[in-house]
Amino acid sequence: MAPQKQAKRRRQAVSAKKKASHGGKSRTPVGTMTIPSTGTGRGPASDGSTRGDVTDAADPIVTGGAGMPQPSMGFAGWIRARPLQFTMWLLSLFGLGVSIYLTIAHYDTAVGLSCPDTGVVNCLKVTTSSQSMVFGIFPVAVLGLAFYVFMALVNSPFGRRWDRREVNLARLGSIVVGMGFVLYLVYVEVVQIGNICLWCTSVHVATFLLFALMVYEAASWTSRTITRSR
Repeated sequence: MAPQKQAKRRRQAVSAKKKASHGGKSRTPVGTMTIPSTGTGRGPASDGSTRGDVTDAADPIVTGGAGMPQPSMGFAGWIRARPLQFTMWLLSLFGLGVSIYLTIAHYDTAVGLSCPDTGVVNCLKVTTSSQSMVFGIFPVAVLGLAFYVFMALVNSPFGRRWDRREVNLARLGSIVVGMGFVLYLVYVEVVQIGNICLWCTSVHVATFLLFALMVYEAASWTSRTITRSR
């Protein structure tokens, strides 16, 4: 029995040494990463934001999150990451180009509009009518040019870096006002003048598409914000 007692004592001694070396505390296994506390009692979400917070870096209308990806991704990376914003920028550039053409044709009579001038479609009659001047002072073409200069700027990759709540609300408010003005111009062409300008109509279509895409984008931001606030 003596050898058995000695073996038992050795096992007890080894066990006591292990407990003493550990100090009664558990160790974190090697290779395990410990996530620091955020102060909210909740770990970071997969998208880099804090779970439970209302804001989200992917929602620029809420937080002013970057509309551009990391600079290392470049312009091609921005197009792949933001196809909706890229489409809005292309529409803005198209509207800007047509607006420049109409403005030049308004001030330079030597520049003729490439458009039929007989029948229902008559660009010359529409662009030279009294309704082509707002309050008899501002040419409609110049107002369209100013509008699309702003749209092309704020919808560009550079402009998307300014994604703050104020800028996004200004962008959304501008397209709403622009769409209202388009409806008025369509009424003037169809009812008062009785003719249609193809170049003007192309700008009207671009404005409507921009309006639809911007409203969709704003609705998506609002939906994500409400979801994260619950």
